Amino acid sequence: MLAIGFIVIVGLVLGIASLFGAGPQASAAASVATSVPWWALGAVLAAFVVFFGGGVYVGAALGLLGLLAGFGMSDRPFWNSIGDMLWAPSNNFVLVSVPLFLLMGEVMLRAGISEKLYRTLNIWMGRLPGGMLHTNIVSSSVFSAIAGSSVATAATMGSVALPYFEKSRYAPKMVLGSLAAGGALGNLIPPGITFIIYGLITETSVGDLYLAAVGPSLLVIMLFTAVILLHSRNKHYEDTTEKKSVSWRHRVASLADLLPTVILIALVLGSIYAGWATPTESAALGVAGSIVIALVDRKLTWGMLTDSMRTTARTTSMIALILYGAYFLNYILSSLGVPQMLAKFLTELPLPGWGVMLIIICFYLAMGTFMEGMAMVITTIPLIFPVVVALGYDPIWFGVVITMLVEIAMISPPDGTVLYVLQGMRRQPGPITDVFSGVMPFMFVYILAVCLLLVFPDIAMWLPSQR
Repeated sequence: MLAIGFIVIVGLVLGIASLFGAGPQASAAASVATSVPWWALGAVLAAFVVFFGGGVYVGAALGLLGLLAGFGMSDRPFWNSIGDMLWAPSNNFVLVSVPLFLLMGEVMLRAGISEKLYRTLNIWMGRLPGGMLHTNIVSSSVFSAIAGSSVATAATMGSVALPYFEKSRYAPKMVLGSLAAGGALGNLIPPGITFIIYGLITETSVGDLYLAAVGPSLLVIMLFTAVILLHSRNKHYEDTTEKKSVSWRHRVASLADLLPTVILIALVLGSIYAGWATPTESAALGVAGSIVIALVDRKLTWGMLTDSMRTTARTTSMIALILYGAYFLNYILSSLGVPQMLAKFLTELPLPGWGVMLIIICFYLAMGTFMEGMAMVITTIPLIFPVVVALGYDPIWFGVVITMLVEIAMISPPDGTVLYVLQGMRRQPGPITDVFSGVMPFMFVYILAVCLLLVFPDIAMWLPSQR
């Protein structure tokens, strides 16, 4: 219902605005757009909704839509270019980092590095009101700085954290909500995989995107912390004696368990920010580092490596199929001039630039309630990006905004991927509505962070401007 409401409102705004005639002069690039009937584009969109609602796999649905659009609206022999078109993304060096980051996260999980991280942070955060909830956010944030994936972060930290809460006084809804919110940081905190995909599609520097994500990441973490502090006031989740039972000597000694995580963060992010390695090379360093750490801890076995690589291959194949299907559909739509048509239409609306951007944000918020985040980026960025550039917005800033919207989609009921991952990991039975209601305060403050970024773009752009 949320998605339908958003789409209806946005449609009414666009329809009413278009009745008042053209606004600013469209760019020269937009004027060369091929004239494609709007009813034909509507038919393609309707077909996509039918395919997606019918449970057709996203990659297959995108490829089939590309074929339908090509045969129905194009008179060019596009089938002669399919091989070359699919070869371009598969042969891109930046894309190699995706399976490497996934593999590193899998090795970390099976080597017990994430469990040591959570246990140590729980010792240090326990004195705060709602201490274990803060541990969920902070540990997920730190793990995100290595894994680069929301689903991997939520699955890993959920498997580690949930047993800690089984005999505690914490409300299950807030526990699940904080874990979902922490998992939502997986793509926003560098080295998020979404930035790699966005940089590949838009030819934007991934290193600059990582720098731009630092400020918004800190903003979101602070907002999540504020939500937990407000929730935990006047609540006695832990006894005072329990908070004081851990000595400072034990706290300091526990920091040794953070050493593997610090080493991996230094290898991955340190090598990128220092300019010593590309994101792909840093991902390879991270995999090598995680394997060495597992070997030192005597957790490295052939079975563990096999399971890690099998899971990585499965996830990578899913992403690749979606990417190929989206590239094929985008190739057909681009050859028809659809991106230029959309850019021309939106830039000629009698609305200010921020008004059009607000419509785009609402569009993504609505789509995120029923569509997986990675598929949402791959399928829409080639269409939306020309509009954003024509409005004068910085591609790096928009890359951060779109990644934040993807993260909101990951925790948006009823189809947020992270929500179902956590529900499936619960050892104590409970309805999925527990996860839905628990994540809502975090989702709203995440949307607030996007609005703040729209009003104060320097939150993201200050650090890249210092290079």
